[in-house]
Amino acid sequence: MNILIKIILYPFSLLFGILTALRNKFFDWNILHSRELPVPSISVGNITVGGTGKSPHVEYITNLLSKNYTVGIVSRGYRRKNSGFKLAGEQSNAAIIGDEPMQFYNTFKNDPVFIAVDENRWHGCNKLLQEHPEIDVIILDDAFQHRWIKPGLNILLSDFFHPYHKDFLMPTGRLREFRNGYKRADIIVVSKSGKVLSPITRRTLQEEIKPASHQKLYFSFIDYGKPKPIPLLKKTPKWGKTYAILMVTGIANPYPLEAKIAEECTELHKIKYPDHHKFTIKDAVKIKKTFEEIVSLNKIIITTEKDAMRLSTPEIIKIIGHLPVFYWPIHVDLHNEDKEAFNRQILDYVRNHKTNR
Repeated sequence: MNILIKIILYPFSLLFGILTALRNKFFDWNILHSRELPVPSISVGNITVGGTGKSPHVEYITNLLSKNYTVGIVSRGYRRKNSGFKLAGEQSNAAIIGDEPMQFYNTFKNDPVFIAVDENRWHGCNKLLQEHPEIDVIILDDAFQHRWIKPGLNILLSDFFHPYHKDFLMPTGRLREFRNGYKRADIIVVSKSGKVLSPITRRTLQEEIKPASHQKLYFSFIDYGKPKPIPLLKKTPKWGKTYAILMVTGIANPYPLEAKIAEECTELHKIKYPDHHKFTIKDAVKIKKTFEEIVSLNKIIITTEKDAMRLSTPEIIKIIGHLPVFYWPIHVDLHNEDKEAFNRQILDYVRNHKTNR
C-alpha cells in the first residue's frame, strides 16, 4: 500500500481505532460484562487480521493438555453456511462447522477432545459443557477480541515477519484494535520465527515488544510434516520427487508454504484465493485445467490442511478427485529455551484452576 493511499485511509483507521477502544473501555469499566467459565479457559488469538498461526498453536496446546485432561475447543466457525451451536462429528464438514474446526476434528477425533462452533461463544461453551461435563479445560480459538468471556489465560500471537508493534489500524494496516490491546495478554508468542533464532534477534524483539511485568514472551516456529493426500480422493496418490507443483491456497499468508514448496520442485505454479475462500465448481474446473496445462509428466497439486478441508466436498472431488492432490500438514514448536517454560505455564494454570463440577 503506497503512502498516498495510507494518508487517505488514515482518518478511517483512526475512527475504527476509537470505536474499538471505546468498546474495550466499556468492558474495562464493567459497562459491558465479561464472564468467566466454570472450567479453566485458554484463549488463543491476535490483534491483527491474517495468519499468525492460531490453528497450529491451538493444536499444540491441545496435544499438550489432552494427555492428562479432557479438552474442549470452541470456535466461531468462520464462513460456515449455517449458524448456532454445532458439535463436530463424523457427519461434519467445513461447510457446516468451518475449515479450522474441521481440521481440529480430523486431528483429534480419536483423542479426549470435543470441538464445537457457535457465533455466541458464551452459549457455545456452556452448551458444550452441558453435553460433555467431563471436559476439564476449554480452548477458545481466535477469541482475543471476544471479551464477553474472560479467559483464565490469554495468549496473543504476533507474526515474526509482520509484528503487531510495527503495524497500523485497519484499513491502513492490519490491526484490529490499537496496539496497546496487547496488554490484555498473559502470554505473547512470536510465531513463525526461524528454527534458528539468534540471541541478538531475540533480545531486539524483546526490547521492541516491551512485555509488561505480568507477561511472558516466547518464540515459536513452523515445522512441516509429510504431505498427505486430501480426503475423499478417488485414487490415493503417492508422494515422491516432483518436478512441477501447482500450489492452491485460500489462506491469509501462503508465503511460508510457497517457500517450502519451492525447495521441492524446479517448476512452481500458483493459484491463490483470499483467506477462508469457499471453493466452487468453477474454481475446481480452473484448478483441473491449470494442472492439465502444466507440461510435465511428474507433477502434483499441493494445498494447505485448512484448504484441504474446503476442497474435500463431493461436488469439488467429482472434478479433481482423480488428480494427485496433497496437503502439507504443519505444526508449531517452541525453541528449547521456551518450550519447557511455556508447557509448564500452561499445565500449571490448568492444574491450579481445575474445578470439580
